Parts: sequence; C-alpha cells; structure tokens
Amino acid sequence: MTQTLSITGMSCAHCVRAVTSALESVAGVESVEVDLDLARARVEGHADADALIAAVVAEGYGAEPAPPA
Repeated sequence: MTQTLSITGMSCAHCVRAVTSALESVAGVESVEVDLDLARARVEGHADADALIAAVVAEGYGAEPAPPA
C-alpha cells in the first residue's frame, strides 16, 4: 500500500534525511521517498497513517495526508 503525505517545514537535504529517518522508524514501513521540491513523502508498506504523521511531527515538521495528484 502506498501513502503520500504533504510535509511542511522542510528547507534542505538535512530536513529530507530527518523526515526519511522518522518515517522509516515506523512499524510496517517498507520504503520511503521524500521529495523536497514537492514537499511530499511517499511511503510504501502497511504503516498506520496516524503513526506516520506523529513520527514526522515529533521531528519538528508538519505532515498531513496529501490530496490526490
């Protein structure tokens, strides 16, 4: 299953690494792809959406389910 999140507060490669690491730490995540330019994260696996958002928020960024592209 693929989930896409809109991420706010990212401004550099360090931010991308922090968000990627936070998302990878959530149970059920198989892979993560974070795009700084689009301010989105694409998560593959069976992780709980609320847990994904909480992990990003804990790192100091904003997150919410992305609207369909």
